[in-house]
Amino acid sequence: MKIIVTGATGTAGSEVIRQAIADDTITSITAIVRRPLDIQHPKLNTIIHKDFLDYTGLDSIFQSHDACIWCLGVSQTQVSKEQYEIITYLYTMKAAQAMLHANHNIKFVFLSGDGADPEEKSRTIFARIKGRTEKALSSLEFKQLYFARPGGIWPVHKNPNMAFMNKLVAPLFPLLSRILPSKVIKSDLLAKALLQLAIKGCDKRVLDNEELKALVP
Repeated sequence: MKIIVTGATGTAGSEVIRQAIADDTITSITAIVRRPLDIQHPKLNTIIHKDFLDYTGLDSIFQSHDACIWCLGVSQTQVSKEQYEIITYLYTMKAAQAMLHANHNIKFVFLSGDGADPEEKSRTIFARIKGRTEKALSSLEFKQLYFARPGGIWPVHKNPNMAFMNKLVAPLFPLLSRILPSKVIKSDLLAKALLQLAIKGCDKRVLDNEELKALVP
């Protein structure tokens, strides 16, 4: 199976790359990124792409892959509301439309988050924009489309690109996982769950934190 991964420099995306390399089911991984990755492997092909609002020239890549795991994102604390909307909503939708136009059979796995609100009634920017993106993706004609809504992602590997607030919270994850286990997921477990969705699919479109954990044997 051949997969596309975005957000491969982030906590979730980089872990998807690691787990995909270790998974014999995955024969080829294409990371679409702004800058080179630290990870290198014969299965991994890196495409440096600067404009995530324009995917001209990538049709052949989209046509030759079976699934995309979309992990590209940013913390709402790092950017303005307008920038967050562009990165979370517009980047995703432009890519999804381009992929679907090139390949009607491609699966799309969107890394959303706990509390995403498709009705956009939430007070938080994160929940409204993630929810808006889910709703818009649902209007496209993907044969297989999945929304992963993890809780707090406990990084199992250090990531220099982690948002400052996430770096502050990271030491608390061992405690949080004991107090609120249903709201925390380790990054390697999340990555394996996202791969399971790409490889095997699921009878549900939207999966919460506990449902994601249950996907992994």
